[in-house]
Amino acid sequence: MPHPTLPAAPGRRDPARHEPMTTNKEAGRARMRDPGAPMAGVAPRFVTGPTMHHVVVMAGTGAIGLVAVFAVDLVNLFYISRLGDRAIAAAVGFAGVVGFFQISLTIGLAIGASATVSRALGAGAVAEARHLASVSTLLSVILCAVIGLGTVALLGPILDLLGASGETRRLATSFLTISAPSLPLMGVGMCLSGVLRSAGDPRRAMNTTLLAAVATAAVDPVLIFGLGLGLEGAAISLVISRLILAGAAWHGVARRHGLLGKVVPGRLGSDLRAILGVALPAMATNIATPVGAAYVTYSMATFGPEAVAGLATIDRISPVAFGLVYALSGAVGPILAQNHGAHRPDRVRRTLRDSLVFALAAVCGAWVVLALGQGLIVRAFSAEGITAELVRLFCSVLAFSFMFTGSLFVANAAFNNLGHPLLSTLFNWGRATLGTIPFVTLGARFGPEGVLVGQALGSVAFGIAAVIVAFRVLPRPEVAEPRPGHTLCFPGGTGVVALAAMAVRPLRRWEHRSGNG
Repeated sequence: MPHPTLPAAPGRRDPARHEPMTTNKEAGRARMRDPGAPMAGVAPRFVTGPTMHHVVVMAGTGAIGLVAVFAVDLVNLFYISRLGDRAIAAAVGFAGVVGFFQISLTIGLAIGASATVSRALGAGAVAEARHLASVSTLLSVILCAVIGLGTVALLGPILDLLGASGETRRLATSFLTISAPSLPLMGVGMCLSGVLRSAGDPRRAMNTTLLAAVATAAVDPVLIFGLGLGLEGAAISLVISRLILAGAAWHGVARRHGLLGKVVPGRLGSDLRAILGVALPAMATNIATPVGAAYVTYSMATFGPEAVAGLATIDRISPVAFGLVYALSGAVGPILAQNHGAHRPDRVRRTLRDSLVFALAAVCGAWVVLALGQGLIVRAFSAEGITAELVRLFCSVLAFSFMFTGSLFVANAAFNNLGHPLLSTLFNWGRATLGTIPFVTLGARFGPEGVLVGQALGSVAFGIAAVIVAFRVLPRPEVAEPRPGHTLCFPGGTGVVALAAMAVRPLRRWEHRSGNG
C-alpha cells in the first residue's frame, strides 16, 4: 500500500501537490537575483551517485552536529568537575537520565519529520514536503511543552525512582527545574535539523548545532565560575544553547530552503497521521534506551555517588567519541527514504550495507582513540577511585560493544524510513528489557564494573538480530525475488532471530492495515 500522503506510483503527478523541481545551481542563481526568495523546489540528492559517499557525507556532517549537541553536556560536566564536588557530578548523572528521556522523545519527532519529508521530496512532492515540515514543527512545540512542564511537576517521584537522595537529589532538582521547561526549543531545533538533512543540506544542519555548542562553551565558564552560579549556571547555559539551536535551524529551513509555510487546517489531519505514523513508534522506540539507562543508573546508585559519577562521565564521553555511530540513524534515514520514494530497492539495499561497513570502521577508530587516551580522560575529569576504574574499563574494553549498538541504529533507520516503525520499537524495547535487566542484575553481583559489562553484553544479540531482520524487510525487485527465510540463517542467537522473524509478517500486516506501510 502506498504511503497515504504520496503519489501511488512514480510519474503520476497531482498538480495540487507537486511543484517543478529545481537543481541546486538553478536555486542558487535565483537567490542571487533575489536574495530573499526561497527555493521553489528541492531536488532529491540521494537517488543518484555512490551510496557510500552519501553515507559518509551525511554521517560525517550529522556527527559533527550531533556531537556538538552532546558536547554541550560534556562541557557542562567538565566545568562542573572542576568544582571538585562528587555530589554535583552525581546530580548531573541523574539529571542526564531525565534529559535523555526528553531528548529521545524529540529525536522521535525529528525522525517522523525527516522520514515523511524525505519521502515526499524523493517522489517530487515539494508542496507536500513543505506542509509536512510545518506541521512537524507545530507538533514538536506542543508535545515538548507538555513533556517539559510535566517533568518539572513530577520531578520528586522521578528522582526518587532513580535512587537520588540527599544533596545530590536537591541539586538535580534545581538543574532540571531550570532546564526542562526549555524542551520546546530543543524539539524545534532537532525537528528542523532533520528537515535540513531531508533537503540534502547536512552542512547547514551541522552548523546550527555547532553554533549552539560554541555558545555553550563560551557562556559556561562565565556563568559557572565568573558569576559563581555553579550547577544553576550550567542549566542556564543549556537553555541558551537550545534557544540558539532553534533559531539557527528555523532560519535554514524557512529562509534558505522555503520549506516552512502556513499550516492548512483542512490538511492537518492527514499530515498528522503521516508524521505520527512514524514519530509515535520512533518515540516509543527511543524511550526504550533511556529506560534501560535508568535501570543501569538505579543499579549503579547502590554503589554510591562515585560509581554514579563514573557512569555519568561514560554517558557523556560515549556520544562524543561515537558521534559517527549515533549520527547514523538520522543520517541514513533520508538516503533510504528518498530512494524508497523513488522506487530504487537496489540503492536501498546498498545504502544499508554501506552503513554497516561505515559503522564498523567508525567504532574501531574511536575505540583505538579511547584506549590510548584513557589516562588523559581520567585526569581531565578529575576521576578517582571507582570513578576512574569505570572510565578505564569502558575506554579499554567495553567501547567495542558500540558496534552492536550501531548495527541496531542502522536497522532502526531502515525500519522507520521504509514503513516498518513497529519493528524498531520491538528491537529497542527488547534490548532495553531482555537485553539489559537480566544482564545488569547479574553483573551487579560482581560490583559496579559488572554493571557495565552486563550492559554491553546485552546489546550483542539484539544488534545482530535487528540487522538480519532489516535485510529481510527491505523492498525487493519484482524479478528474481529470493525465497523467504534464507536471509535469517546465522549461527548463534537463533532464539532472538527466530522470534524477530516470526514478528515480521504480523507486524507488516498490522502496519498496512493502519496506513503505516
